[in-house]
Amino acid sequence: MSSDAHDVVVAGGGPVGAALALALQPLKVALVEPRQPQLRAQDVWDVRVYAISPGNRAFLEALGVWQRIDAARVQLVEAMVIYGDRPGSRLQLRADEAGLSDLACIVEGLAMQRALDAAIDELPAIIRYCPAQVANVDLAGAGATVTLDDGTEVGAQLVIGSDGRDSVVRRAAGLELRDADYGQLGVVAHFETTLPHRGVAFQWFREDGVLALLPLPGNRVSMVWSTSRDHAEQMLALDGPALAAKVGSASTGMLGGLRMLTAAAAFPLRYGRVPRLVAPRLALAGDAAHSVHPLAGQGLNLGFRDVRELATVLAARAPRQDCGDHALLRRYERARREDIATTGLSADALHTLFAARSGITAAVRNFGLGALDGMPVLKSLLIRHAIA
Repeated sequence: MSSDAHDVVVAGGGPVGAALALALQPLKVALVEPRQPQLRAQDVWDVRVYAISPGNRAFLEALGVWQRIDAARVQLVEAMVIYGDRPGSRLQLRADEAGLSDLACIVEGLAMQRALDAAIDELPAIIRYCPAQVANVDLAGAGATVTLDDGTEVGAQLVIGSDGRDSVVRRAAGLELRDADYGQLGVVAHFETTLPHRGVAFQWFREDGVLALLPLPGNRVSMVWSTSRDHAEQMLALDGPALAAKVGSASTGMLGGLRMLTAAAAFPLRYGRVPRLVAPRLALAGDAAHSVHPLAGQGLNLGFRDVRELATVLAARAPRQDCGDHALLRRYERARREDIATTGLSADALHTLFAARSGITAAVRNFGLGALDGMPVLKSLLIRHAIA
């Protein structure tokens, strides 16, 4: 069976895909999403959280999404303190030093997804196929045809793959993902603290990985510990009090005693990129196009910047110009190349630098943190780059 043609098919209804469907209005968009909108009790916290830059927060406000996010699930980050793996090695980044009110907002994953879904539900130009998965993509001929797992065929001028690292859309176009596995897992969990975080995000570069504690509303923090698979498995095997004690010790008691609020989970860490973001009648965005180490907190921000640029390019096309025109889509690819490369390589270089165990390398990296801390102009430039 077949459906009426759309302007665009967006594969993947996570934050990037949902934002794309909204940003592409007034085009007629088909959104293919394999998961039903999730329901949860209000007192249960999603272990996934995102650090959203001020630039992307303004973008979500323009879409009418940010206003819908439950304020009790959002925490401003006013400063960040980074510790090296030697005593006295520290870098502090403060929003007020750069003339800003905050560096980022930490947002609960499900709260953001709910806000995106609610905004989509109010727009009749977005047709949601849910639950459904892309089974095949045919890019030959005058238009693209997406076949869903139930046999439904959806026609469009353009197919956008925002369907994650294992993107079906990307494979259909024959675009290779150059994927490097760091051999690490990111262990995540939420904790209640006995001392206030005061809107500060903390990060420790340690011999056993990188530990980050991100502030949440109230006396709560979200932990992301990027570490070896063996160490991650050991942590996942601990009960709540034991893991809380381990994290409290690793964070030097900075936030006092910890009490575990969510079960711990883990995800593999990879550095992925594709040689091309577009093909005739096809474009990639978000994790389908790239993945970066989480120590920079730029994964979803990078995806939202994809959305912003692709929506701008399509909105600026000539009258009657096909959305899937390859020359048009190449403008998107050229505009995104530098940001994607710079962000990915920077995160990879930081990982490599702090993973090295040689005494000389350790001395240099720790000296660098301390030296940068005394350079307000460079710190301000670093902050300005991160908030886009």
